[in-house]
Amino acid sequence: MARAIMLQGTGSDVGKTVLVAGLCRAARRRGLVVRPFKPQNMSNNAAVADIPGEAQGGEIGRGQWLQALACGAAPTVHMNPVLLKPQTDVGAQVVVQGKVFGQAGARDYQDLKGRLMAAVLDSWGKVGEGADLVIVEGAGSPAEINLRPRDIANMGFATRADVPVVLVGDIDRGGVIAALAGTHLILPEADRRMIVGCIVNKFRGDVSLFDEGVAAIEKFTGWPCFGVVPWLKAAARLPSEDSVVLERAAAGGKKALKIAVPMLSRIANFDDLDPLKAEAGVEVVFVPPGRSLPADARLVVIPGSKSTIGDLIRLRENGWDRDLEEHHARGGHVVGICGGYQMLGRTVRDPHGIESGATEAEGLGLLDVETVMEPEKTVRNVSARSVAFDVPLEGYEIHLGRTAGPDCARPVALVDGVADGATSADGRVFGTYLHGLFGADGFRARFLQELGVAGAGIDYRGAVEAALDEIAAELEACLDCDAIFGLAR
Repeated sequence: MARAIMLQGTGSDVGKTVLVAGLCRAARRRGLVVRPFKPQNMSNNAAVADIPGEAQGGEIGRGQWLQALACGAAPTVHMNPVLLKPQTDVGAQVVVQGKVFGQAGARDYQDLKGRLMAAVLDSWGKVGEGADLVIVEGAGSPAEINLRPRDIANMGFATRADVPVVLVGDIDRGGVIAALAGTHLILPEADRRMIVGCIVNKFRGDVSLFDEGVAAIEKFTGWPCFGVVPWLKAAARLPSEDSVVLERAAAGGKKALKIAVPMLSRIANFDDLDPLKAEAGVEVVFVPPGRSLPADARLVVIPGSKSTIGDLIRLRENGWDRDLEEHHARGGHVVGICGGYQMLGRTVRDPHGIESGATEAEGLGLLDVETVMEPEKTVRNVSARSVAFDVPLEGYEIHLGRTAGPDCARPVALVDGVADGATSADGRVFGTYLHGLFGADGFRARFLQELGVAGAGIDYRGAVEAALDEIAAELEACLDCDAIFGLAR
């Protein structure tokens, strides 16, 4: 078994995902064969990963896909054996080793965890095969001691797999000394012994001003501090992992093209928009519930959704259907991806109640198509070609349902030679099941050029790779990486 080290946090969104990705890249730059692992993730931003021995792929969290990229490794479902995809405020779809296991309410899931530990440990035994080092990411906080008896994501995993833990605190949100010292105070002794040190993350300004803070943390906890990490600006150039980032999204300055994106309640795979955000002439505005879609947007993108009918109903409740009608009447363009594509049609039917209790909803009517949800889920990486621009595309599909209708006679892409998507007769509305469409530099450049943005088409994947290198270099400068890697066992 490869040596391993685990990063856990004093809370959610303390920056573990980026730190793990950066440390994976730093280890790779040292010549180590390194792999990521996250026992349990909760996110509707999923990626398609290999299921060893099977032709079709499976789902993992987008964060582990990014960490695999940092390692220079092909992602597999064993890097994230349990993925929770929220569908309601109190329930989620449970994906185990890449495949849908079932649905579970919040309370039911606590009872289910014990059965899932076997899958976690099975994947753990496989993910490190042939590797020198595995860097593990926790979820939430080990200080949630009310959840400890059935925990599979933090200390429950660390103690079973005997993986030493580095605890990460977020100074940007305030109270980092109390967060680290408080975690030390309330952890059971067996869990406390697993922690070999800590990291203070997201510091803005002169790091030396926190020297006394580091001393206080070490005094209260006895844990060595491996370093204070500054605010990593390059992290903004990485694909988005989950919807927490949308809550902090801020509009940029005036650009040649404004793109509006309604923040659906169960928004999924909205990292499809990241390549557009990276273009200098493009402003992407995520519009929260209660606000109108901006009238000066030239393009509206309806992203994926984990609950198409539910989000379609809420879209109408927000009045965004009327905003879209007015936008289209002004000559605006509309793109729907996956669930957003389904919403653009005339109806969405879910006769088996797969996604929610509602079995049918009227669509937005901007495309002459209809969608029927079916139990079988499509999960695969694909190669494709743009019909409009005759340029190559690469991406993935994760969806339920089949869509058909007259507008499908004008497909968006040929996916493995088969037509995908639909385009309106006026050419200003299209929908597709292909995630990653805008990640194709040639397609993105041509598409934006038609919307008045000249000079687009940056090397997006190259920019992500450069951001990972930059983060790794910063971590090497501010952290004692030798000590961290040396404590792996």
